[in-house]
Amino acid sequence: MTDAPTDDNPTDSPPATHRPLVVLDKVNKHFGDLHVLKDIDLTIGEGEVVVVIGPSGSGKSTLCRTINRLETFETGTIEIDGVALPDEGKELARLRADVGMVFQSFNLFAHKTIRENLTLGPIKVRGLGVDKANERATQLLERVGITEQADKYPAQLSGGQQQRVAIARALAMDPKVMLFDEPTSALDPEMINEVLDVMTGLAKDGMTMVVVTHEMGFARRAANRVVFMSGGQIVEESTPQEFFTNPRSDRAKDFLSKILTH
Repeated sequence: MTDAPTDDNPTDSPPATHRPLVVLDKVNKHFGDLHVLKDIDLTIGEGEVVVVIGPSGSGKSTLCRTINRLETFETGTIEIDGVALPDEGKELARLRADVGMVFQSFNLFAHKTIRENLTLGPIKVRGLGVDKANERATQLLERVGITEQADKYPAQLSGGQQQRVAIARALAMDPKVMLFDEPTSALDPEMINEVLDVMTGLAKDGMTMVVVTHEMGFARRAANRVVFMSGGQIVEESTPQEFFTNPRSDRAKDFLSKILTH
């Protein structure tokens, strides 16, 4: 998925070939007096990779965490595959199972082996049999390149390996969409690429992904669309090629001038 789409108007909703999978309509969120998400309208199509970038404090991570209601929101609606996000309860838990989440900190269960981290959700939430869950865990650990670590505990793995486990654990639930909230920002530089390579592979395989990241190389390489946020708003969105070579807003130009010159 290295070639950027060539739509004449890349800022529109996803092309007709992308069935709308995640739809945010006029979503607003406050932290006290701070208005962190302002009338967010965003449609993410099935199989689309949307990379969200912007300065610190622009609302990127809050947007990501709101999509599966880790953060509540006051007004507006969010739909996942045509179903409105419930406030709480079993319906929310069921819908959350369709939305994989990978955090900045790996959030693995420290007292469980890598294999157990991958099988717990499918067995408890999806009702998968133990043998099937173990088989799926083996396949996913192979996919992220750490099969030999299956019986170790998270503390025995490097940060990059732990983050790859976190990706595999999210995939084990067979989600419809994957959310990544700055998945490489806690990693040492030499570990970043091993995680981004796994994410690029997922993008090529057609996984629907929303990725909050500072990794501009990944945005150029893997995104169908770049969404630029500033001050709690989506300021502009376009193909990576269009955004990085011809940003339209002054805020985006200023942001890119600061990060691309170092």
